[in-house]
Amino acid sequence: MSGLDSGAADRRRQFAEEARSERPDLALLCLLLGAEAGPVGPAEVVPVTPGEPVPDPYGFDAAQIELDRLAGLLPHGSRSPADWASALAELLGERCGFGGSSADYQRLDSSLLQQVLRRRRGLPILLSVVWIEVARRAGAPVCGVALPGHFVVGFGDLEHLVLADPFAGGAPLSDRDAELLVRGATGAPLEPSMMVPARPLEIVLRILNNIRAWAAARPERTDVALWAVELSLLLPSHPARLRYEHAQLLVQRGEFLRGAAEMEEYAEVLAGIEPTAAENIRRKARAARALLN
Repeated sequence: MSGLDSGAADRRRQFAEEARSERPDLALLCLLLGAEAGPVGPAEVVPVTPGEPVPDPYGFDAAQIELDRLAGLLPHGSRSPADWASALAELLGERCGFGGSSADYQRLDSSLLQQVLRRRRGLPILLSVVWIEVARRAGAPVCGVALPGHFVVGFGDLEHLVLADPFAGGAPLSDRDAELLVRGATGAPLEPSMMVPARPLEIVLRILNNIRAWAAARPERTDVALWAVELSLLLPSHPARLRYEHAQLLVQRGEFLRGAAEMEEYAEVLAGIEPTAAENIRRKARAARALLN
């Protein structure tokens, strides 16, 4: 991860520290992730006098203020899970227009919390982050539910979760609706394990996986693929194969020596488990070094 400027390096350190904290802050992790895509732009943050530096270039403060503002518009106090779900749908879905469509899957900013708050459009998981963070600030019993292929939110306790779909403006989801969503995505039935509340780091890794998939379909965006993999590697738990993916990206971007060295390190880890695969990776490392000749 060399080559980062001091600001980017500081954000990476903050991301790693927050990910390893006792209670990781989901909003902060998503905002630090969003900063990897670059500043949100002077026109999209607090106006300043021309020539002056933008006080909040990555939209951290503006995003937190907006989440607090939205939470302040919700009625506070004791409410049933169904009432909380209805109140969030009325505020965020109807009044504020948060939601998504198939076109949002083609946009990187649909996976960046700052931009989702600005555009009020995004992928199901990012819209769910907005729902979770606004509801949490208002005192609602809320969690993310990582259904295969479609992230939603739940209100109440695990035994009696009331589900809502932020991508559809907060539309309520019956058990039958959830079953159909899962069958449509996997062809398999809804299992009780799929209803377990998603932890913050699981949500962040799933967001990064979405970004990696977006970049994989666009070979010219290895820059995005690289930072998505590097942030994933900073999480305490991540697929070991990401180390090999990182090495491949370095080679694609012309960093042949670094890429080859990381391939060889990964091959050593793999050698005791899959010796044939390890030797294949060593061959690719030699081929990467040969590109320097």
